[in-house]
Order: sequence, then C-alpha cells, then structure tokens
Amino acid sequence: MNILFFLTPKKDVAFVPENCTLRQALEKMEHYRYTALPILNEQGMYVGTLTEGDLLRYIKGHASLNLKSAEDVRISSLPKRWYYKPVNIGCTMEELVEASMQQNFVPVIDDSKVFIGIIRRRHIIEHFYNQLKKLQEN
Repeated sequence: MNILFFLTPKKDVAFVPENCTLRQALEKMEHYRYTALPILNEQGMYVGTLTEGDLLRYIKGHASLNLKSAEDVRISSLPKRWYYKPVNIGCTMEELVEASMQQNFVPVIDDSKVFIGIIRRRHIIEHFYNQLKKLQEN
C-alpha cells in the first residue's frame, strides 16, 4: 500500500520554523491545541519536533522567564527530549507502522529530505480498524 494514502500535506500541517522564538512556538501550540509540532529549517527540511514537554522543561529551568524574555529564546537552542523519526516517501507500510508506534505523528520527507507532510497515527489505526471490520462482516 502506498503511504501517500495517509498523508496530510505540508500545506495543511502546523509547524514551526527552526528560527522561531519560544513565545511564537507557545502561541502556535496554544492556537492549534497541539502537543507537538514539526520543526523545519529555511530550506523546508525536517529538523526535529518540538513538544510541550521540551517547552515546560526549559521554562522550569528558567524560573525568571516571562513572555517578554521568551521572545529572545530561539527554539533551536532548546534541548529536545525526543526525536520523531521521519520516514521517506517510499517507505514500506511496515516501516510506517513501526514509526507510528513510537510517536503520534510521523513526518514524511522526500528523497531530497524535504518535509512534505505528516501521517497521523490515528489515520493508520482507522485504516486497520476498517479493514478488521470488513473481515468480520464477511
């Protein structure tokens, strides 16, 4: 099965640029109500994922931080606890499922390592659930 069936394209994905500030990332996460966002560099390549936990650990370690000073902190300087492993557009379904077991979305990159979108774990589970229902009906 082609993994593009599950793809949410980049144009429909909330992400943060590598050079954005802590405040901008906080506001984007709050706006979209996401707990994790892909981080892209200026060339559109996937460089990692920013999670709420990354932000909370940084804020905890910098007790004097306020929203004004959060404008001076770049997310690229924050330590990341978890790396959401991307898959290549040509990966197998098995590779996709394996990656999705460890993370709630899987970043997808092309052969030039440019980010093209994400696959949500929910969509993979829905697919297999529907397949199971069809088998049970027969």
